[in-house]
Amino acid sequence: MRVEIWSDIACPWCYIGKARFAKGLAAFAHRDRVEVVFRSFELDPNSAGGSAAPVVEMLAEKYGRTLEEARGMEEHVAATARRAEGLEYRTEGRDHGNTFDIHRLLHLAAARGLQEELLDRAFRANFAEERSVFDPEVLAAVAVEAGLDEAEVRAVLADRTAYAAQVRADEQEAAELGATAVPFFVLDRRYGISGGQPAEVFTRALEQAWEGREAAEPAPAADACGADGACAVPQA
Repeated sequence: MRVEIWSDIACPWCYIGKARFAKGLAAFAHRDRVEVVFRSFELDPNSAGGSAAPVVEMLAEKYGRTLEEARGMEEHVAATARRAEGLEYRTEGRDHGNTFDIHRLLHLAAARGLQEELLDRAFRANFAEERSVFDPEVLAAVAVEAGLDEAEVRAVLADRTAYAAQVRADEQEAAELGATAVPFFVLDRRYGISGGQPAEVFTRALEQAWEGREAAEPAPAADACGADGACAVPQA
C-alpha cells in the first residue's frame, strides 16, 4: 500500500502531522508493507527565492496582529508540538521563506533513497535548531548531513531547472486532488486525510484502506497550513 504525503517544511502542522502519522503507522499491523512517499507543496510559492523573514514578523503582517500576539500564536503551536508529540520547537529566531530549493533537493533525495532522512533533517533544522534552511549554505549542509553527496547537492542548487518539473508536477497533482492545505495524506489514491490528525485516525484509515473498504466520509479537516501560507492556530 502506498501513502503519499503532501507537505512543506515551513508548515508547523506538517512537522507535527508527520510525527502523528508515524505513531499511527507504528500501530498498524501491516506497517512493513506500506510505502510512504513525500510530495511537494509550497506554502509561499510567490516569495522571492533566497530571501527569508522572521516568522513572528510574517505572522503579525499576515494576520494583522501585534508582534506580541504573533509570538503568542507561535507559542500555542509550540506547546502542541512539545506536549503532545515530544517535538523540539523554538519560537524565536525562526525564518520563513520560499521552499522551492528544499523541495528540489527532496526529489534528489528521493532518487537516492534518502528522502525521509532529508525531510527529517530539514524539519529539525527549521523548527528545533538555530539554523535557517532558507540560506543556501545551511540547506546544503543539512542535505549532506542527510547523506547526500555535497557536489551533487551544490549542482542541483546551482541549476534552478534541476528537479523543478517534479516539484511542479506534485503541486499540480495536489490541485487536481483538491488539496488546498497541508499536510495532506492520500492512501492508495482513494482515501484522503487533511491536517495533523491524531495518530489513531491514521491507524483507522490505514486499516480501512488495507481491507479495501470504502470509507463513508474522509476524516474532517484538522490543523493545517494553507496555500497562502496561513496556518491554523490551536486555541489556549
